[in-house]
This record gives sequence, structure tokens and C-alpha cells, in this order.
Amino acid sequence: MSIESLRSALPDYAKDLKLNLGSLMNETILTDQQKYGCLLACAHAVGQPEVVRAAEAGDRLSPDARTAAKAAAAIMGMNNVYYRAVHLISNDVYGSLPAKLRMNVIAKPGVEKADFELFSMAVSAVNGCGMCLDAHEAELRKHQITSEQIQAALRIASVVNAVSRVLAAEQAA
Repeated sequence: MSIESLRSALPDYAKDLKLNLGSLMNETILTDQQKYGCLLACAHAVGQPEVVRAAEAGDRLSPDARTAAKAAAAIMGMNNVYYRAVHLISNDVYGSLPAKLRMNVIAKPGVEKADFELFSMAVSAVNGCGMCLDAHEAELRKHQITSEQIQAALRIASVVNAVSRVLAAEQAA
């Protein structure tokens, strides 16, 4: 399944999602690796099969970038739950304890660090972890990623999430 067939699979009431998906894929503020890496990472984070297949289709990402996007979804699936919980628990002691979770891929993601951070930022938006969003935004700033580029990644995350939920609901109906 391609992005275009994914757009076609959306029902008429989700016309805005069709339009947003198309415009995001045509946007040039992100490199193709950043754009399609965010798309793939968020698709894996949400896990809706049609969206994952559409994000996987084509040669838009190198094998290393494809692996890094999936790795971002995997590691953020763990980190977003852990750090969101640490942040939400009112007892500050948990924030002072070491996480004791392996996160080696963050140090060696196989792509440019800024791109991996952008993938991770987008997944953290899907998973709703404010603590991780702040950490990734600060790291992206160190790499001179602009507010507009970060916003584009967040828009991709929001559209992938919405498209995934609409298709899942339609399949359940």
C-alpha cells in the first residue's frame, strides 16, 4: 500500500486528513529522510497495519534510516511510558533513581543524530510524553533544527495518529 492508496482508503468524513497527509508528504522543510523517517516511526508507534504498510512502501528511506525509524518507535515505546510515569508520580524520588533501562540505540542510531531525535520527538508526541518531548526538543536545538522543522515532525505525528485511528475504527465497524 502506498501513501496515495492510504489516502484513498480514508472515508469522506476524514477529508481533512487526506488533504493534510498529501500536503505533509509534499512539504520540503524536512529532508526526505526526516519526513519519511518520522512517518515510519509514527506508523510503527501506532501500529495500525495499513498505515505501517504504506509507510514501509517505496525506496524513500535507506535500510539504515528504515531501521533507525523503527528503533525510534521501539525505544520510545519504552521510554515514553517510563518517563511519563516518573513525571506524573507526585513522589519525586522516582526522578532521582536511575532508569536501569537499556537505551544504546540512542547513542548509535545508524543515522544522523538530529534525524533520530526528530523521529523520537514525533513518536513521543504520539505517545504523549511531555518529559520526552522537552528532552528531544532541547537536543534538536543543539543540532540547529528549527521550530518549523520540529513543528513539521509534530504535524506528521498528529496526522499519522489520526489516520491510524480512523482506519482502525472503520475496520471495527
